[in-house]
Amino acid sequence: MHMFEYSVLDFFAGGGGCGAGYARTGAYVLGCDISPQPKNPHHFIKADWRELLYLAQHFDLLHASPPCQAYTKACNQWRKEGYQYQDLIAEVREAFMKTGKPYIIESVPGAPLIDPIYLNGSKFGLLVHRPRFFECSFAVSQPHIPDTKPPVKMGRPVKDGDIIQPVGHFSGVAYAQSQMEINWLGGKELAQAIPPAYTEWLGYRYKEWAASERQSAR
Repeated sequence: MHMFEYSVLDFFAGGGGCGAGYARTGAYVLGCDISPQPKNPHHFIKADWRELLYLAQHFDLLHASPPCQAYTKACNQWRKEGYQYQDLIAEVREAFMKTGKPYIIESVPGAPLIDPIYLNGSKFGLLVHRPRFFECSFAVSQPHIPDTKPPVKMGRPVKDGDIIQPVGHFSGVAYAQSQMEINWLGGKELAQAIPPAYTEWLGYRYKEWAASERQSAR
């Protein structure tokens, strides 16, 4: 990994949107997921996240995007009908803290994250509404998020300038690929993906923090 500036172990990696953002900042990224992810562009291991915690000692930063269905509005109906979804945030946090490594945990609005940073597409000039929260174990200040007009309903054809919210089976996959800056995934994966711009911004914040820590240690 000597050719990289730092390394990230990306748990629940999915199609690699979060990993791509860290890679933009000079990181080596190893993704892992319990499901096969043939489109993930990074080095990848198929495994349960718990099985790979031993690798944490070899990485500079840990990232996790645990399943979010326990908190999403889209699953409200199923939760009301008694369906129970995995809630792994507390377990992931505890496991990460035990490693002693800096970490970031990503999830949706309403998830029980501690002092999270809020990011959305408007922060980065993207015409995509994908609000996400990030719990960081190191100091990160909340950035300004510009207001935008509401996203269009995704069952309808989209046109240039529309703000989109890619969820479920949506139209305008090529437009979503362009606005999310993820051209390697299809509609099914885009509905779950995070624009790399989010973790690119966080990756730079990590690098600033790590540089400060090294300076303080001298």
